[in-house]
Amino acid sequence: MKNGHMGRAAAILGLILAFLTFAILATGATAASRIKDLVNIEGVRENQLIGYGLVVGLNGTGDSLNNSPFTRQSLIAMLERLGVNTRGSNLRTANVAAVMVTGNLPAFATQGTRMDVSVSALGDATSLQGGTLLVTPLMGANGEVYAVAQGSVAVAGFSATGAAASITRGVPTVGRIANGALVEREIHFDLQAMQSLRLALRNPDLTTATRIAQTINDFVGARSAKATDPGTVHLDLPDFYKGDIVHLLTDIENLNVEPDQVAKVVIDEQSGIIVMGRDVRVSMIAIAQGNLTVTISESPQVSQPEPLSRGGRTTIVPRTEVQVDDESHRKLAVLHDGITLQQLVDGLNALGIGPRDMIAILQSIKAAGAMQAEIVVM
Repeated sequence: MKNGHMGRAAAILGLILAFLTFAILATGATAASRIKDLVNIEGVRENQLIGYGLVVGLNGTGDSLNNSPFTRQSLIAMLERLGVNTRGSNLRTANVAAVMVTGNLPAFATQGTRMDVSVSALGDATSLQGGTLLVTPLMGANGEVYAVAQGSVAVAGFSATGAAASITRGVPTVGRIANGALVEREIHFDLQAMQSLRLALRNPDLTTATRIAQTINDFVGARSAKATDPGTVHLDLPDFYKGDIVHLLTDIENLNVEPDQVAKVVIDEQSGIIVMGRDVRVSMIAIAQGNLTVTISESPQVSQPEPLSRGGRTTIVPRTEVQVDDESHRKLAVLHDGITLQQLVDGLNALGIGPRDMIAILQSIKAAGAMQAEIVVM
């Protein structure tokens, strides 16, 4: 019996330890991110393409040729290439619109693959609904053509106009063509032949770069990675990965690293949006917030003369009511030293203030030297 009790106790203890281990691992995994979500790999990138083209088939919502000379010239040039001579003719169509076509050439896109493109009106067209983009070459920054776009434009917005009212939802002059461009030229980059690479951090930070390098070195068992600056980790190909850098990147990109960032408060003055990082700390301060509000209301009353009175007249007697609210009920709120982000938010909310006043308070706390964080005003 004694051995049985000891066996059950050991089993229970093992389950408890397993549960605690799982909880600790789950907590760490929640705070960590994969390396592939923290860095960009040198050479693995998209390339921006742009082109100028014509959208046809619009139901009278295209460019007015008198106000858009570039549309007129493009239409004439296109018809001439097709063997139709229209020079000197009075073109009056409203079914054509000049557009700019943009897209991102995916990394390692091969010849013959397709990519999405966006189409945006260039002239005074009111809608691209129902239009078809004609063959449009898409060029890179070097002036070379890398893709050709064509297809029906899908527009999410719409516009409707009547004699006395109109309604517009979304942007009807911008559309998209899914798989609308065909890749004609590849951008050569031999990743397999690389002996070293640089990993560029999307949010540069010294601590994060060092942690990434240490995690990679612990995994491969060699000092192959080194943080050279806050935004770069230099990676050399280990001996047992020679000739197979793709396999190495596949292995390390799923490793978990807990990123670290400087304490920062981002303020958007226009919209009143405030975003505070988790490491924002405030020294002990006292805050009071209040506004002086003066309300003046006019409620004039009509004064009638007595019945059958002589010489009496109906007059308007002014009645003015003035109210002053200095918010004297609001008291000082004390924020203690080294409080957390949650405590800071609770303390500011306890004052009953809105985002606009909160922006001024945060800037005042920073000016007083009591906030250990960077304030970024957008």
